Amino acid sequence: MINVIEPGLQTTVQDLGRPMHQINGFPASGAMDQTALQVANLLVGNSPYAAALEFSLTGPTLRFMATTFIALTGAEFNAQLNGQPVKGYRCLQVHTGDILKIGPAIRGRIGYLAVAGGLHLPLVLDSRSTTLRLKLGGMDGRALVSGDRLPIEAKPTLVSYYHRHAPMPELPDLKTPVKIRVLKGPQWEKFDEKDHERFLSGTYTVTNQSDRMGYRLKGDAMQTKQESMLSAATVMGGLQVPANGEPIVLMADRQTTGGYPLLAVVATADLSKLVQCRPKQQIKFELIELNAAQELLKQQQNLKELRHRIKMARYQMPYGITREASQRIQRLFKE
Repeated sequence: MINVIEPGLQTTVQDLGRPMHQINGFPASGAMDQTALQVANLLVGNSPYAAALEFSLTGPTLRFMATTFIALTGAEFNAQLNGQPVKGYRCLQVHTGDILKIGPAIRGRIGYLAVAGGLHLPLVLDSRSTTLRLKLGGMDGRALVSGDRLPIEAKPTLVSYYHRHAPMPELPDLKTPVKIRVLKGPQWEKFDEKDHERFLSGTYTVTNQSDRMGYRLKGDAMQTKQESMLSAATVMGGLQVPANGEPIVLMADRQTTGGYPLLAVVATADLSKLVQCRPKQQIKFELIELNAAQELLKQQQNLKELRHRIKMARYQMPYGITREASQRIQRLFKE
């Protein structure tokens, strides 16, 4: 069991979502940064589909009531375990009574905490993900509150867990505009050449009106007047252009269909980078072709390499190792 002391900012239970139920009118939901979620799950020996905690800008404070393993990924947070600083992107053991405090984000926006075995909450439409506006999934369809108790299982101590770590991804820096690569959207040709140039040469800023449904961007607005169009299916990373001409990047809790034209779609390889952009982050867009986007995705070998490295670790040790012994082992495996 995990006891929630402080919930943090919009901390919810998320997994890889329910994309197969968009046809029934339900948002896909799930983790905003799906790569970060999968890395966290791999580090603690979970299926990529296991449920974890997602939080934005400020994380929760938790007390663990069982010995287990955890991993913190996504944005870089000021995190402490029993008052001692801990790093992200590595597997850590926690013991009964340990307190993890995840403070404000240093860089990036969205963080994840995976626990070995996952969070044992009911499946709703094949997923444990929380969709706040529908009050669906997770902890009764809501964000965590102080006093919540999250069911987990105790995990045997495995020496092989202690060396598990992954590289911290490059995170956006508010001082420098972030380059995000995009492909032409289905309505690209409906915008005139001046708008194409405006979009690709301009600088856009993530506004405070950004959430799990979409990131609103402030910048040089598109001028092309669009005729009304039939609603069409939406995708993660699609750049809709509403009547005010300022793009909205669709995110995990986006509506299943939308009637605004899609100017462009963020390349999958850059989705995590975009998700980690906090308010006031500046963005510049670069247009690429489909084959280039596919090649970029192939080059992202982090998950494949991490799976291989973890597969090679087979050594175990008996359950019931003391906190002092586990700390000695962790020191041994530190870089």
